[in-house]
Amino acid sequence: MINSRFFNRSELIGFLSLLLLLAVILPFFLDTFRLNLVAKYLTYAFVALGLVMCWGYGGILSLGQGVFFGLGGYCMAMFLKLEASSVANTKIQSTPGIPDFMDWNQITALPMFWKPFHSLPLTIIAILLVPTLLAFIIGAAMFKRRVGGVYFAIITQAIAAIATILIIGQQGYTGGINGMTDLRTLNGWDIRTDHAKVILYFFEVFVLFACIITAQFIRLTKLGRILVAMREQEDRVRFSGYSVANFKIFAFCAAAMFASIGGAMFTLQIGFMSPSFVGIVPSIEMVIYTAVGGRMSIFGAVYGTLLVNYAKTMLSESFPELWLFGLGGLFIAVVLFFPSGLSGIWRDHVARHIDRLIAMRSEKSKRAWAIKSAADGAPAE
Repeated sequence: MINSRFFNRSELIGFLSLLLLLAVILPFFLDTFRLNLVAKYLTYAFVALGLVMCWGYGGILSLGQGVFFGLGGYCMAMFLKLEASSVANTKIQSTPGIPDFMDWNQITALPMFWKPFHSLPLTIIAILLVPTLLAFIIGAAMFKRRVGGVYFAIITQAIAAIATILIIGQQGYTGGINGMTDLRTLNGWDIRTDHAKVILYFFEVFVLFACIITAQFIRLTKLGRILVAMREQEDRVRFSGYSVANFKIFAFCAAAMFASIGGAMFTLQIGFMSPSFVGIVPSIEMVIYTAVGGRMSIFGAVYGTLLVNYAKTMLSESFPELWLFGLGGLFIAVVLFFPSGLSGIWRDHVARHIDRLIAMRSEKSKRAWAIKSAADGAPAE
């Protein structure tokens, strides 16, 4: 059964503030270059949103979300690369009609697993299902055997390292360490123009809010409450007759799907995909985004992603030799002084102050009504 109110007062303020910021303020004040940077930041917000469901509510810390982000990105890149590798565009190659990196590696025919990516609908299905299927296999193998906690985190980290090695090693099929570049059009629409970047930004914001609403819906259902109970008292949930492993698998798969959507949007926005976004380091950075925003807050994850990436950009531009220390200091400060992240600051200070002001105003209104009723000779309630 779903809660009678989809958002409480604090969540509604967060939702509307985020909508105003992303859909109105930033597009109005930022030029196309900076807006495209924000679009890049928001692609990581999908991963952070999934980690809220997986880590925040389910208690499952995954240090390999870059794998699912990369899978979604590579699925979209394969479609765009095939469109850019038409016979007319590749007529100077030894084998026209295949991606350039395949030609450089003496591959003379398009591999079978590449062929479905000629179709955009099949590509979208792959973006949603391939990472989810991989997450299901990993989750079933781990959670059915009650592997969790730090052991699961280490295993996902190892999977991220393995995925990076495989992508780099299979250069003829994946583009190797350079990744897939020179992505030009989406069904004939040039995605490299400033106008296209703006349209893609608003489309990404729309998809992000659709994912936010989906995550909020899950949180308010019985499923969401069981995830929280599982995080706090796993054995009690198990003794109550619920399959803890199945709930963990669901949370992990949902996080993988969100991350994959973010990866696909990254490829569209930035115009390339490489193994540098798949490995251990980007996966850990994605966890940092969630921790800074607050791992229990859906909206906090988005704000945390924006804050950390904005700080990363500003520090790297102003202090190119010291920005890593500044970013590390920011993360340490948040963890030490605000362990609940930005959402904790909002909940413990701002939201509480707003509630107090509303209560005071309500009390003043009641008193004014009582005085007026007394003056009119009517009984005061």
